[in-house]
Amino acid sequence: MEDHEPFLREAIALSKSAVANGDEPFGSLLVKDGKIILRAENSVFTGRDMTNHAELNLIKLAAQHYDAEALADCTLYTSTEPCAMCSGAIYWSGIGRMVFACSETRLGEIAGIGLDVPSRAILETGARVVTVIGPHIEEEAAAVHQAFWPKHLGKI
Repeated sequence: MEDHEPFLREAIALSKSAVANGDEPFGSLLVKDGKIILRAENSVFTGRDMTNHAELNLIKLAAQHYDAEALADCTLYTSTEPCAMCSGAIYWSGIGRMVFACSETRLGEIAGIGLDVPSRAILETGARVVTVIGPHIEEEAAAVHQAFWPKHLGKI
């Protein structure tokens, strides 16, 4: 069985870095042949663009360096299940597999925001297969959201 935890923990660390940089707690990385080749974090506030989700930032960066054929052999690891927008971007990028820590449902329980649409539901509608794995080590990723969202949304 493949060990996803080190990569997911790195994505969670990126989500903490995003918060430290003034953004929302989301982080993603791209892995090929067991090695991290790209990292990205959320930058919706610092980038002044609400589409600057970690996964979308990573995919934009990946598109500058790799073609769809190379991306088919990559795994996108992300701290939180991708939203509908990011799931679509994963599909269109050609990335072959996605692994997430915290589910969109769990994020919704914590933050009370988001689109509670499972990434699997979006990705399984495509003409090509994108393998989806998760949630995994969900409570570790959820802890970052629990520390962020109540304060950010003025609930404490």
